[in-house]
Amino acid sequence: MGAIEEVYDDLDTDVEFEEFEAAVEDKVEQMGGLADEETAAMLIAHELRDEEVEGIADIAPGMDDVKFLAKVMQVGELRTFERDGEDDDGRVVNVEVADESGRIRITMWDDMAGDAVERLESGQVLRVAGRPKDGYNGVEVDVDKVEPAPDADVDVDTQDTYRVEDLSLGRSDVNLVGRVLSTDTVRTFDRDDGSEGRVSNLTLGDPTGRIRVTLWDEKADLAAEFESGESVEVVDGYVRERDGTLELHVGNRGAVDAVDEKVEYVPDTTDIGALEMSETVDIAGGVIETDPKRTFDRDDGSEGQVRNVRIKDQTGDVRVALWGDKADLDIDLADYVVVTDAEIQDGWQDDLEASAGWRSAVSVMDDAPGDRPDAGGSTGTGEAQSTGLGAFADGDESRSAGSVSSADGPSTNRSAGGNAAAAVAERAGNDGADGEQPTETFTGTVVQAGSPVVLDDGTETRSVETDESLRLGEEVTVSGPADDGTISATEVERTS
Repeated sequence: MGAIEEVYDDLDTDVEFEEFEAAVEDKVEQMGGLADEETAAMLIAHELRDEEVEGIADIAPGMDDVKFLAKVMQVGELRTFERDGEDDDGRVVNVEVADESGRIRITMWDDMAGDAVERLESGQVLRVAGRPKDGYNGVEVDVDKVEPAPDADVDVDTQDTYRVEDLSLGRSDVNLVGRVLSTDTVRTFDRDDGSEGRVSNLTLGDPTGRIRVTLWDEKADLAAEFESGESVEVVDGYVRERDGTLELHVGNRGAVDAVDEKVEYVPDTTDIGALEMSETVDIAGGVIETDPKRTFDRDDGSEGQVRNVRIKDQTGDVRVALWGDKADLDIDLADYVVVTDAEIQDGWQDDLEASAGWRSAVSVMDDAPGDRPDAGGSTGTGEAQSTGLGAFADGDESRSAGSVSSADGPSTNRSAGGNAAAAVAERAGNDGADGEQPTETFTGTVVQAGSPVVLDDGTETRSVETDESLRLGEEVTVSGPADDGTISATEVERTS
């Protein structure tokens, strides 16, 4: 066996030996005797290894010329266009091809495009060489060379519907059914060609995980058609990567449709009591405090907004800052809320705080997950869980500040500015039912409005439950029963 045959036998390639041998002879001639046949064969083998990709999923924009095998799935229509300064029209056709790792669009031009429309059929296997680029619906390949490969076998994944855990970079024509966890508003941006683009997002979850769905241009308006908790199907999506995280994108060929199907999503959350500074986590809990929305001016002159809520699970509670559009979410006391990709930061008075920014999804769930140990102590095998804070009782004692159930009557709901004395009594487990709570008087400046109000006298701060509408900066004196450091104000006197 000669040197060329030995190198070829070690090379895992679909290139025929005759083609390989001819390339080696050309290389020897090009190098003018500086390389023998073995050296030239190794150089050609190296070039082939660099250009061959293992599968369509490995193709990415910015790569040099690539070669791959793929099966024809669909041949598009031949389109013509005018070229600047030329008499002859150009021609182009898009062909969808696939292998076991995913699908991709390849683009053929002019004479090659005409031949493709006449000769290509669905199911043919092709050997493709071309240049990857970032196309309108994901990665595309501009074809330099294409030829039939009738002896090659390419298995194509014909999965009809994917789950989140099935997705991988490079997959296209993805159909996925999920539960809407959150939606964003439409944003506009300027493209390099001067046109205006539009984009919005949904976050979907299914029993295997969650994924961010990015909707482009005319599809961007779809985000406004759905609400948290609805079930939808993404049709003809394609998988991209952003900051190391997979996303499902929907372009002009795709769609998002409502479906009459209940999709379960159980978040894999971190216990609030185990949160640590600077980590990004998913958390969940019942809402025990809600503050009004606040607006502020950014450095660029635009107006921002934020709203704080406090959520509690069986291990602790944490304040969550909802930024931007998330501040407008309809979140009330006793709701069960899931916050994904929350950044844990330093908060007020050195407490940890969870920040829900653009990357986060905030979802009000129908009920607390039945398989969480803090959901009323149930393992999820019994009755359906109740909504809101009833799922976060410590033993038989509910610490809900919003929804209260009793054996003697239906549950009642209170807003953030509702019956303050009852809220304090409830947080204390109704321990004060047989006796009066100690009364305290405290004078301080309002450093946090809403519920609870927080007063600061320069040396200490106190939380106050009150029906009065107090503004930041006001100095007030409050009196009322106190429990666990919180004053339920029966009297409020403004001193400034």
